[in-house]
Amino acid sequence: MFEPHAADRYRLRHHRACSAVLTSDEIVEVRAAQRTFEGAYVRTALSQFSFALIILRIFTSEFYSIGALFAVYGTGVLLISLFRRQQGNRQFFSEIGDDGIHRRKFRTSGNAVIVLTALSVAAYACLIGLTLNLQDA
Repeated sequence: MFEPHAADRYRLRHHRACSAVLTSDEIVEVRAAQRTFEGAYVRTALSQFSFALIILRIFTSEFYSIGALFAVYGTGVLLISLFRRQQGNRQFFSEIGDDGIHRRKFRTSGNAVIVLTALSVAAYACLIGLTLNLQDA
């Protein structure tokens, strides 16, 4: 019924994640992963929000649907960023299973990549449809 907090589930050298003392090499690895993945997703989301704002402020009302599409796409990328961060904890720390056994498995971020790919394909398909719809008007 009650799930333990993530800091209590994940372990590193038999220490809970919230009290683990990391070596300098491990800190470098965690920071590199944050800069590379989390930063890229957040920067992409911010650029989509900025582009949506530019479209909504500069162009006429016929383009509002395209601006809304980019705002929704930016929100989706931001949500995927949160999902990717949650999954990243499982890559670095080992986890205590329901049976009390410590497990250390490497898991790639394939789930986040698949969801982002599907979101991007859907967004670009909608963008093509909205652009063709502008041509008819």
